[in-house]
Amino acid sequence: MKRENIIKTILKLAPALLLAALSAYLLKGDVWTFWTWWLLAAVLGVVAMPLTGRLFRTFDDRGWMFSKVLMVMAAGFLTWFLVSVKILRFTAPVCIGVTVLCAAVCVLVLMRQQKKGRECLPLEHLELVYWEEILFFALFLLWTYLAGFHPAAYGTEKFMDYGFMEAMMRSETLPAVDLWYSQGNINYYYGGQYFAVFLTKLTGTRVELTYNLMRTFVAGFAFILPFSLVYQMVKDRLGHFRVGWKRVLPPVTGLVAGISVSIAGNMHYVVYAWILPLIQKLTGQEADSYWFPDATRYIGYNPDVDDKTIHEFPCYSFVLGDLHAHVVNIMFVLLLLGILYAWICCVRREDFPTEEEPRNFWLSQLLMPHLLLAGVLLGMFHWTNYWDFVIYFVVTGGVILFTNTILFQGKGRWILAVTAAQAAEIFGIATIVIMPFTLQFQTMVQGVALAKNHSLPHQLLILWGLPAVLVLSFVIVLLVQKLGPLEKKTPYRFLASLKVPDMFAVIIGLCALGLVLIPELVYVRDIYENGNARANTMFKLTYQAYIMFALAMAYVLFRFLAVFRKRILKVIGGAGLFLLVCTWAYFGNCVGAWFGNVLDPSQYRGLNATAFLETDFPEDAAGIRWLKENIGGSPVVLEANGDSYTEYERVSAMTGLPTILGWYVHEWLWRNDVSDLNAKAADVEAIYTSGDQAQTEALLEDYDVSYIFVGSCERSKYGESLNHDMLKSMGEIVFQDETYETYIVRVDKS
Repeated sequence: MKRENIIKTILKLAPALLLAALSAYLLKGDVWTFWTWWLLAAVLGVVAMPLTGRLFRTFDDRGWMFSKVLMVMAAGFLTWFLVSVKILRFTAPVCIGVTVLCAAVCVLVLMRQQKKGRECLPLEHLELVYWEEILFFALFLLWTYLAGFHPAAYGTEKFMDYGFMEAMMRSETLPAVDLWYSQGNINYYYGGQYFAVFLTKLTGTRVELTYNLMRTFVAGFAFILPFSLVYQMVKDRLGHFRVGWKRVLPPVTGLVAGISVSIAGNMHYVVYAWILPLIQKLTGQEADSYWFPDATRYIGYNPDVDDKTIHEFPCYSFVLGDLHAHVVNIMFVLLLLGILYAWICCVRREDFPTEEEPRNFWLSQLLMPHLLLAGVLLGMFHWTNYWDFVIYFVVTGGVILFTNTILFQGKGRWILAVTAAQAAEIFGIATIVIMPFTLQFQTMVQGVALAKNHSLPHQLLILWGLPAVLVLSFVIVLLVQKLGPLEKKTPYRFLASLKVPDMFAVIIGLCALGLVLIPELVYVRDIYENGNARANTMFKLTYQAYIMFALAMAYVLFRFLAVFRKRILKVIGGAGLFLLVCTWAYFGNCVGAWFGNVLDPSQYRGLNATAFLETDFPEDAAGIRWLKENIGGSPVVLEANGDSYTEYERVSAMTGLPTILGWYVHEWLWRNDVSDLNAKAADVEAIYTSGDQAQTEALLEDYDVSYIFVGSCERSKYGESLNHDMLKSMGEIVFQDETYETYIVRVDKS
């Protein structure tokens, strides 16, 4: 027996050992940073289990995977808060100290739970926990390996994302100085990049590597959190009927959810990469090639009209490699959705004081830990991605309203009173916890307007037809099944007849549908009025719609195929599953197009996001690295300013050192003061080209410039007007590359 047990243990551990060996082989020297981050997540998750285990006590795994994100959020957000109110400095020891403090609180919670005889760990489901860890490690590794084939923080908006990280790495205060507007602080949703920096300082790793590692870290959670949530939804729906072949339904459906959120595309890929090219071949035409970004730039581009929009989704973000606010926030919105589902399960199973006991009743309704935590998360969304605050405040409100309708048995007065009180509480918590950010932040929103342009019906059908049909079919079937036999048909009776997972799927599915429809009606006004009015609104709303649709579709397909008995519903489910699986192939298309031959490990280039400097900016690389290695703090380094999405601002982006003016359109969006930006642009040009020494010295003093960088962009922009003699006379030349004529002047401030 001992020998058999040893063999079984070895076989169970084999996947973990193989993945560990595979990671070392594939990632080469980067594996140490990869292992460090995975191990950190594991430790933080275990430490937070006393808290998470109570919040997710109805889950088989007690929220094991959610625990990792919860601890990152708690320690990171608390550190940010204490730094922002100037109690602490943003340093590595502070990050470690606050994390230890949070861990100590969790230990106290554990001791209290043990005294009450409550179990916080998933001791009865350790096998599930083990396989969840395997899946998380595997997806984290997959995306990290892919990132090593295209690691450069160059192109699209990567200069901004990486530059924010470098600026915060240098800064001991928050918000950090705006690297592209040296006279002000960052005025944007920098929370996503902050968390990347927080984890970098916490682990003592290098930002050159963790820029890419953060996005792959999030990509891993974008798979495993949907898996955990939908696994539990299916398990709850099956209940005691989880026997025979049905025992595999929770993990299988969880896998469908994880894949659909993290690596799937949309039906645009199926139609334009498969169906239309096939028709073209059959009719003797030359088949069109497919470029994967087309799936995110369809409405307004095909056909080409003056209504350019954006409808991205997680897989595209993970492939492209931008570390934007909406990308990092994926793991936090999934945490919130998990908390909301756990809350419904808890309140539906537990007894609360009735309205006949006013004091205890209101305390019990307003002190629910799930809702308190939801308030903190929603407040944090102001700073990580404000759009998600608006979206998920409504989602949270919907969950609360539907649940209260059941709890108070359709009594309208109590439903509205309690829902309003809880919504006000959540809004109040959200407002208070984020005040250090909002008091300094100048909004970019210029109001809301009616949509003047609308998507073509076939475009909406291609992009959103599959999830919309599945969700609406599910809702209609439930209405017919649940209300049909009842004489008195009311919202309460319908909701009360639903199982918790059914109701949750209905809520997130309908919310997702609403997010798709809103940009067809109204849009949020910003600087992109001419030709791109709806772009940002559609982008941010449908991004979250995609996530919620993916979760809802996985669950709905399980219901159609495994629970509903009518053949027509199984046909709909089968067709839906087939089409959904087809969208998964988008991953292979974009991986091949963007990363190249990933099946050849020898082509792995590493995670260093700045390695491209030697090949793309050979004239400037040595000077940029000199600044990064020799200059501490955040002194102003002058470089030529340029348009957004160009090679300009390579110095400030790669070093985090602020310059007078950076990418024009970005600062226009963040500051909304064109006259000020134009004046600064003129001053920068004057410094580089003026023959008036007094004017040059005055401008350098006004902007507190410490270093002047003269390299490829400066020579290209100013040409023969570049006054080298004047610039060199402003101080000491501290760096000079004779090969490329690049030099850096340290300004004499005496």
